[in-house]
Amino acid sequence: MTYEEITDFLFTSLPLYHKSGSAAYKPGLQNIEALDALCHNPHNRYLTVHVAGSNGKGSVSHTLASVLQSSGYKTGLYTSPHLKDFRERIRVDGEMIPEEKVIDFTRRLMDSCKNFSPSFFEWTTEMAFSHFADAGVDIAVIETGLGGRLDSTNIITPVLSVITNISLEHTALLGDTLEKIAFEKAGIIKPCVPVVIGESDGAVREVFANRAKELNSPISFADSEKILYSSERTGNGTWKLNTVLFGEIEYGLGGAYQLKNAVTVLDAIEVLKNIGIRIDRRSVADGFRNVVSNTGLRGRWEQVCDNPRTICDTGHNPGGITYVADQLRREKYNNLHIVFGMVNDKDTDGVLSLLPRNARYYFTQPAIPRALPADKIRETGISHGLHGGSYTSVADAYRAACSGYRPGDMIYVGGSTFVVADLLNAFF
Repeated sequence: MTYEEITDFLFTSLPLYHKSGSAAYKPGLQNIEALDALCHNPHNRYLTVHVAGSNGKGSVSHTLASVLQSSGYKTGLYTSPHLKDFRERIRVDGEMIPEEKVIDFTRRLMDSCKNFSPSFFEWTTEMAFSHFADAGVDIAVIETGLGGRLDSTNIITPVLSVITNISLEHTALLGDTLEKIAFEKAGIIKPCVPVVIGESDGAVREVFANRAKELNSPISFADSEKILYSSERTGNGTWKLNTVLFGEIEYGLGGAYQLKNAVTVLDAIEVLKNIGIRIDRRSVADGFRNVVSNTGLRGRWEQVCDNPRTICDTGHNPGGITYVADQLRREKYNNLHIVFGMVNDKDTDGVLSLLPRNARYYFTQPAIPRALPADKIRETGISHGLHGGSYTSVADAYRAACSGYRPGDMIYVGGSTFVVADLLNAFF
């Protein structure tokens, strides 16, 4: 089988969440445990860091991996979803898993798995675990998919667990309150393993504190620690951070919300150092500055074009869009054009209520079955004072925004990871 045939099998034959929604979600660890046993439990052959959360877990995972890579460790990185290439999900020192490795893994296990039919995410999780073992990584940063407690990645026992924050998301699967969602995310906390919480307050903080106490797990709340003296934007849109423990460093990711992610990562690094992971100041500075080139991270307040000035971001729930809306208010432009689409299981009203009204909207839909139809999101947008046209593809919506663009304007593209993916695949 060719690589194209293998990926066609993965995307069409296995239950895939971004196509089927909750029908592809298989809570529980039985399938991944069976698949892992077939592969001789490869995740036990290297250290891991486990990262969960509602927003920011991708940026945190990539930045941690970049710092570990800069520290001289051979570093695995498993994240989801991908934007342009399936192989983005599985990287070693920034290099995507080779096509032949995808082929070999899939061909080897296709017949053995027919009795328990793993999902797409279970399959790719085990592919990552196996590839990291074959590559001889020292440590791997593993990002959860949905939730944490019943997530396929949760068969690992990491040296550190990180939970970035909690926002209402996937409520049909994870619970309809912040406390219920926090309980699911807290499922990655392991006995006696330290955990870093990026942002939390009130009842959510109590959920994490109680779980850590039950398991005798040292817990650190990054937003309560003194980690930064100051921060300021640089001329190229990145951040200059004056840190308490690592001096001045530049963070290669733009967007105001990355400050919170930076604090989470810095706290996590200090915990890793305290348990014996060798990380020095220079490695922290290099890892933060070069996170994009080291790991291939894309779509986080990324300026993909100068003329027309185009920025995209993968924020897709009220928590993430709150930061995006704040960033949009900080930017300088004459007119703002927003290309926006969502999938049908998100809080559409909650998201659209946060967006600026002083913009021209190009409502659209990503090319996946779960996409919210452009006409539907436009209708909801109008009820929130957001006005513009509807377009059945991201490419058409972006072309329309470009047609209306004038020097000094700005185009923002977002609302869903899949909207950003469609933009990058079509134009960048």
